[in-house]
Amino acid sequence: MTIPNLVPLAARQSQPTPVAETSLCQRAAAYGQEKVTKQAMASIGQAMFAGAFIALAFVFYLTVTTGASGDWGMVRLVGGLAFSLGLMLVVICGGELFTSSVLSSVAWAQKRVSTRQLLACWGRVYLGNFCGAMIMLALILSAKMYLLDGGLWGLNALKVAQHKLHHSWGQAFALGILCNMLVCLGVWMTFASKEALTKAILLMLPVAMFVSSGFEHSIANLFMVPLGIAIKQLAIWDWYQIPGFTAQQFNDLTLLHFLTNNLIPVTAGNIVGGGIVVGLGYWWIDAGKARVVPEKVPLRAVHLEPVLSSDQQGKEQIQHSDNAANTISILSSKVCRGETQMPKSIQKLNVSALMDQTPFTLSPELSVYEGLKQLNEAQLRGAPVVDAQRRLLGFVSQQDLLRSLWSEEFVRGIGYKVADLMQTRVLTVTPDDAVADLIEVMVVDRDKLFPVSDMGVLTGNTYASYEERLRHASASKPSCFPVVSEGKLVGVITREAIVTKVCAVYG
Repeated sequence: MTIPNLVPLAARQSQPTPVAETSLCQRAAAYGQEKVTKQAMASIGQAMFAGAFIALAFVFYLTVTTGASGDWGMVRLVGGLAFSLGLMLVVICGGELFTSSVLSSVAWAQKRVSTRQLLACWGRVYLGNFCGAMIMLALILSAKMYLLDGGLWGLNALKVAQHKLHHSWGQAFALGILCNMLVCLGVWMTFASKEALTKAILLMLPVAMFVSSGFEHSIANLFMVPLGIAIKQLAIWDWYQIPGFTAQQFNDLTLLHFLTNNLIPVTAGNIVGGGIVVGLGYWWIDAGKARVVPEKVPLRAVHLEPVLSSDQQGKEQIQHSDNAANTISILSSKVCRGETQMPKSIQKLNVSALMDQTPFTLSPELSVYEGLKQLNEAQLRGAPVVDAQRRLLGFVSQQDLLRSLWSEEFVRGIGYKVADLMQTRVLTVTPDDAVADLIEVMVVDRDKLFPVSDMGVLTGNTYASYEERLRHASASKPSCFPVVSEGKLVGVITREAIVTKVCAVYG
């Protein structure tokens, strides 16, 4: 039996503005959690692509800067803009890059992942980046690109690689910090948009700055310096014919020198710059904001992780979403903001106050007939499915079971159990979530209420008042939420329980 993908609701303090975005820190935490909990082979595969993307970007950089004449700063700016292609490919096409993966420190700080998981993620991504860079290195050497422009391309690669080895340990460490601050800030900015073109534009200047300023990127160096070493060792020197150039000028371009004088301090600097300065720095600021409680608490908005399956089997069925402890595909979600007129007695309520602490549950081993019978006797449309340890395995509805019975009329001999038919990706809440937030999730579709894109552009083609939009902004959300704490089912909260409490307060 597999544990389902559980997505808890993260209640967040909102500001009294008409339209706003979920905290970028929360998106960074989900981004990091997705990386850390991703399947190992998928992570390594995407890391290999990322290493190849960065290698291609450095090839682009060498090509546009070889033989360039003119202002020193402008040449480096052009090279930096060319190199930004690498991070664009990683972000847009999907890749696991070590220097951006260190942002998973935010998920670690929020205790979404363990230290062991974090370090394992960094290790496999680094390994995948190295493999991808080496594959591209072999292809570049096989293509004999060092012969371009009469050998000047190869000479440019040698000079760039050698320059990286002339830093002191402290200087390389500091340059690594500065580099990954800019890389992670660029990635951080992309959390504000889900449009590919916008993300690409946001990445250009941070990358162009770190490249043109000579900051050190460990994964880029994994390709660039070995390329210089390979050209020095394997190239036929007769093709150069460049006055004033000898192979002996690059005697210090060795693998040992690269590891000790560049790769180790630069990698450490990248971790500090991205994981600590940017990641933990913004997490500390965001955590500080959460500790400040205003006198007048505006409507709190619940950010739902994006639903990945729209196969709704009725209003009572729990929707599918990615596992918060396994993989999350985080998308931008508009948040309804504004002052609520709800009584403070409701605003202060948590789910734990209204949930049924002894909910009706089903066993995964029940037959379809027995499961349907128990639901009918309990007068329920659906119920959580748990194992002997009270771990939530899924959610099954009458409709799920009836659909199976209908199918068996046509496919004889198939004996389904509840475990075969239950929904294994379940949207859940925690005991500490606010009831006011849950009410909003149940009844309001923010995309209909505030029809604007991430860029603030109106997506509707006709004007409608707030009241009219609200009338049509009904949400297609579950009316029954399992309440989960530490992976175990501790209760169930229903719309009926909330309505009963609201009626008592207003009455």
